[in-house]
Amino acid sequence: MRQPRPALRLTTLATASGLLFASAAAWAQGGPGQGPANPNAGPTPSSSVPQALASTTQLETVIVTGIRKSLETSVNLKRSSSGLVDGIVAEDIGKFPDTNLAESLSRISGVSIDRSNGEGTRITVRGMGPDFNLVLLNGRQMPGASVDGSAPSSRSFDFSNLASDGVAALEVYKTSRASSPTGGMGATINIRTPRPFDTKETIAQVGVKLVSDQSARRLPGEEQGKNATPELSGIYSTQTNDGTFGIALMGTYQVRDSGYSQANVSSGWKTFDGIVDNDWGGSHAAWGGLPPASQATEIKNRPAIGSIYSVPQNLNYSFTGVHRERLNGQLVMQFKPTKDLVGTLDFVMSEQKFRQRRNDISAWFNYGGQFGEFQTGSPSSPIIYGEHMANSDLAMGASRIQTKNKNQQIGLNLKWKATDALSFDIDAHHSTATSGANDPLGTSVTLATASLNRGDTFVDFSNKFPVLNIKGATLDPTKQELQGSVFGNSYQKNQVDQLQTKGNWKLNEDSSLDFGLTLTNVKNRSAFANVQRDTWGANAAGGPAAMPDDIWRADSISKYFSRIPGSNDPRLFNQFFYFNFEDLRGAAIKALGSDALLKASFDWQDDYRTTEKSQAVFGQYNLNWEWGVPMEAAIGARYERTKVHSPSVEKIPVSVAWVADNEIPISFNGTRSASRDGKYGYFLPSIDLAADVTSDTKLRVSYGQTIGRPGWNAIQGGQRLDPLARVDGGSASVGNPDLKPLHSSNFDFSAEHYYAKSSYIAASYFRKSLKDYNEAIISNVNLFGLHTPVGNAMYNQAMTAGGCGANSGCIRQYIFTNFPNAPGVAPGNGPGLGTITAQPNDPLLMFKLGSYINNQRTSKLNGIELNAQHIFGNSGFGVSANFTKVRSNLSYDNNKAGAQTDVLVGLGDSGNLVGFFENETFTTRLAYNWRGKFLAANFGGTDGAQPLYVEPYGQLDLSVGYNFNSHLRFQLEAINLTDEYTRTHLRNENQVGAVTQLGRRVMIGARYKF
Repeated sequence: MRQPRPALRLTTLATASGLLFASAAAWAQGGPGQGPANPNAGPTPSSSVPQALASTTQLETVIVTGIRKSLETSVNLKRSSSGLVDGIVAEDIGKFPDTNLAESLSRISGVSIDRSNGEGTRITVRGMGPDFNLVLLNGRQMPGASVDGSAPSSRSFDFSNLASDGVAALEVYKTSRASSPTGGMGATINIRTPRPFDTKETIAQVGVKLVSDQSARRLPGEEQGKNATPELSGIYSTQTNDGTFGIALMGTYQVRDSGYSQANVSSGWKTFDGIVDNDWGGSHAAWGGLPPASQATEIKNRPAIGSIYSVPQNLNYSFTGVHRERLNGQLVMQFKPTKDLVGTLDFVMSEQKFRQRRNDISAWFNYGGQFGEFQTGSPSSPIIYGEHMANSDLAMGASRIQTKNKNQQIGLNLKWKATDALSFDIDAHHSTATSGANDPLGTSVTLATASLNRGDTFVDFSNKFPVLNIKGATLDPTKQELQGSVFGNSYQKNQVDQLQTKGNWKLNEDSSLDFGLTLTNVKNRSAFANVQRDTWGANAAGGPAAMPDDIWRADSISKYFSRIPGSNDPRLFNQFFYFNFEDLRGAAIKALGSDALLKASFDWQDDYRTTEKSQAVFGQYNLNWEWGVPMEAAIGARYERTKVHSPSVEKIPVSVAWVADNEIPISFNGTRSASRDGKYGYFLPSIDLAADVTSDTKLRVSYGQTIGRPGWNAIQGGQRLDPLARVDGGSASVGNPDLKPLHSSNFDFSAEHYYAKSSYIAASYFRKSLKDYNEAIISNVNLFGLHTPVGNAMYNQAMTAGGCGANSGCIRQYIFTNFPNAPGVAPGNGPGLGTITAQPNDPLLMFKLGSYINNQRTSKLNGIELNAQHIFGNSGFGVSANFTKVRSNLSYDNNKAGAQTDVLVGLGDSGNLVGFFENETFTTRLAYNWRGKFLAANFGGTDGAQPLYVEPYGQLDLSVGYNFNSHLRFQLEAINLTDEYTRTHLRNENQVGAVTQLGRRVMIGARYKF
């Protein structure tokens, strides 16, 4: 007979869920109050619902020793937690399953990762991209900073900052709860580090590894890294005999040499739409569109009128060597002056130093004399795109990037059991993340060179590898000369100060109340300075004679892309010069007579700061009861209020000059101050219900509302102009501090069957309703009253009477020849060389100003997760598999040009298959991780918005361990066993973004436990 309905007022959703559970009880085994029928089924749920981000108390009392015990502990976490929780637990202190935390997370269903240089960095959960997943360290909000020339678009923590040796567990909370901080729309991930009170014994161990990265040896000359680099780690943890004081020290030092070779359209694609017959060759042609058929008779399959088509701005082959040093340290002290009070003081630091050396070769298209062949249909991209040229530039550059990222956190936690029924948790921390130059020259610096002997040029995009073909050009050191340069400098700092107070009041044996208050103050600073030489063309810096011939070293291109289909095409222009950046800079200083424009500025003329202050209160009622079957409920709400203040210092533009075919730099003088503000508040309810319908089977249903805060670039109020405009205008950006977060209403349902110890199957369905999407928009506006010589009377006369059409090089030469004394016209010493400065009567320079607004349309996302894990008795063998499928109307419309709304970055399917064997001597794990095609970006490119898709990628990793004795263990790991490459594209596969060859990574190491 079923138990009477408890006197508890539930929502309609809760009532419906209760009826579902009650009907399931008809086939449940055993009556109310009976324990598990299967002795291997694991523990029954505790009498009180676990608190958010503290539900793993039982983990801290378990001594884990090996893969199977780790899996058992993770399964118990999943089974006993409120809501949907997955986790990965270290086999022992210092023995995390993967060397990279993001790689570990990718083994969890619904979690997929972004990779940088072959290593996991950021995560996507259930289709929600890195911006919408919150990462905590021991329950604390983590800051993040990265140097990429702009404000960070993501708040997501970069997992490459932390070595796995100092991590005890990763906990992934997929359903919302009142006690969780806001921001985890896909999931909230808690990184839990070891504590000395976790174990009674003293632990002391050291480890050493040698890492060999194949990608580091697939690079030209001086960019090659070492054959093997070291990793060192050490851990010491102990406590006093009376258990009143404990201390833990952990440290790691890692060096990695790696690299990658990449073919990409680095300056973007231009996309055109909706043209009509008489518009061919009009303004579209001036911006890169195809000219009329009468002027371009060598184009096959011309895109149909009204279709979407794209053309590339350039093609680039680059070869980059990366040297990284990572230092991690942790100090944890715990004290227990009384049995009811435990204090924890901890300090965590991580530092990464990056040094990159890059050589590249590229060909720029000027949108004149086009020939080639396009795909049929829409959107259409060229199968072959080419242009007739004579004595154009074959560009080769050298870059140096040296940066340092540093994260620090100091925190104090007090757990006090005031009475048998009332306990408190008080936590405060101060955390910072900074990124900046580790080089007096700047964060990212580039010197360009060229030989002006390039003839007809085309690219074949029909294969995975884009094949560049050039007629007439040969490698000749006597023709190589210095061109323009960019010495960019950036500084980022993110700071989090947070106070969290939580309480638990045990009302009776079956119910309790959680409550708390959180105060968070986050500051973000993004500062930039740029020193740029916009000097291009013949004799730009003394001509070829000014550069010594012995610094150029000839090499072939194809051998650095041997894994990518199409790289052996005989039509490939298979040669380039690589050269040392320092040698070239020394020659440039000598040629220019000064280094004033060949070093960075640390005078931050673009300086943007944002302060975000939040206050939150929450309450959650927890109840266990019997209603035919054991049931649990956690019903709560959170109110969060946020204020945003964004002051800035912005450079003031004063003049515009046309210096090369498609280079129109903007000059700045002085700065101005500005300030913008915003605020918002949200009431966020949540409910978790669970029922043990049998001793082995559990059903869950959850509902909650969450928010995902905008990226710093979206709310950073400063207005920023790109210093280099083009023939078709300039670009600029400004944030919107009053932008509201993305809001999600989430529904989750799951069924879990634990049929044996550490073995289970599970299926989950999730649905998210999203509104207030942060929409990127582009406005075509004039800023600061700036003018441009493009489109003035001289320009128009050159197009018509001069017969130049849209050929910018022809237009410039016509103006220099026919109007040499006109205001602003200064011819140079050679064809096409010189400067044309904008005058007050010239047309206004129009900017594509990027910003953000809230889109009011509601969108849907839904998906399923399937999980299975099986241990084959006592054989030592086991297997786990999972698959996640996600669908949404938030997809990009590839047949529509311009900025698009309601587009979700990261949306895609993923799966894992892992097999392992373990006995007292050997441990072996073979893991395959797959991620389907997904949208990586939806904003960027030379003509505004473009999609960028990452193509399906699968990676196979192997780990083998050997226990020599109880103290000494050897480990072998191989990453990317099958040597896969990555590829991105835009509107279709022919419209390549980048194709990148990486390599295998092998690590061999030993760990000694004293």
